[in-house]
Amino acid sequence: MAEPIRVLIVDDSALVRQILSEILETAAGIEVVGTAEDPYVAREKIKALAPDVLTLDVEMPRMDGLTFLRNLMRLRPMPVVMVSSLTARGAEVTLQALELGAVDFVRKPDQGLAQGLPEYASELIDKIRMAARVGVRPLTFRDAAIRPRAIQSCRASDRVLVIGASTGGTEAIREVLLRLPPDTPGVVIAQHIPAGFSAAFAERMNRQTGLVVKEAEDGDRVMVGHAYIAPGNRHLRLVREGMHYVCRLDDGELVNRHRPSVDVLFRSVAQAAGTKACAALLTGMGADGAQGLKELHDLGVHTIAQNEATSVVWGMPGEAVKRGAASEILPLAEIAAALSAAATFPRR
Repeated sequence: MAEPIRVLIVDDSALVRQILSEILETAAGIEVVGTAEDPYVAREKIKALAPDVLTLDVEMPRMDGLTFLRNLMRLRPMPVVMVSSLTARGAEVTLQALELGAVDFVRKPDQGLAQGLPEYASELIDKIRMAARVGVRPLTFRDAAIRPRAIQSCRASDRVLVIGASTGGTEAIREVLLRLPPDTPGVVIAQHIPAGFSAAFAERMNRQTGLVVKEAEDGDRVMVGHAYIAPGNRHLRLVREGMHYVCRLDDGELVNRHRPSVDVLFRSVAQAAGTKACAALLTGMGADGAQGLKELHDLGVHTIAQNEATSVVWGMPGEAVKRGAASEILPLAEIAAALSAAATFPRR
């Protein structure tokens, strides 16, 4: 039998340590080898217990989670799942943690969790199992130069770039947006992310890239040089209204267990833009977006799947490749240029 996944839980709250431990101990193939109330205790237990995966609280006494994570990734890189509060502060710190190399995050369990405990437990267990399979490696795209931002365009975009992602996607999307020119066609994005985190993610991308990036609002017209990120817990669809592509939001049923769903966005783009679009499916766990990418591909849209070597998790793009949905399979660093080329020279 395979060795169990050895997990160390690091959190200053005894209650949170207890809840996470009880959830993970019920899962087949997972063993909680220890807990730690702060990074100093965690450091010694990592040396003594050699865990496979770490869960790490964002905010702790004596040393904050980000400082500890930065040191950990420098001295002993290992898969880390952040445990974050669903607050503006928690969102910003969690996004920084993902930039430093954390694999994924889950929300911090709270007093109102009882009703949704089975769903939370399933999410936590899935992410621990996924993290254990990730080969943590140095990030390779930190030297990408931020392009100068053009004067904010008010010109309607006649073409559309569409991107979908999940696990590892916040950094993968950042890499693509960093490399797109400021006069790129409008970009619409579905990233699996909780409500409250998407606004912080959009603001972060707006500060760091050469595009004007915002959390999509219902009725937003898609403009050249702009990117629109689906809000957490809402589906984003693209519609055509006269001469404009327009963002529409709704609270429809979960699709592939997600809202926003990549499939929902991709299918709306197929209907609204057809071959005026080009699409990329990036790193992510599961299969959301694979069928939507196939439908775009079959329509004649140029479609790109991120390759396995540069994906944190080759679930979504890998499934798309299996279904014959990708015109190209590319490393992350080449996807922006391929999208730009496809927007200039559409697929025959």
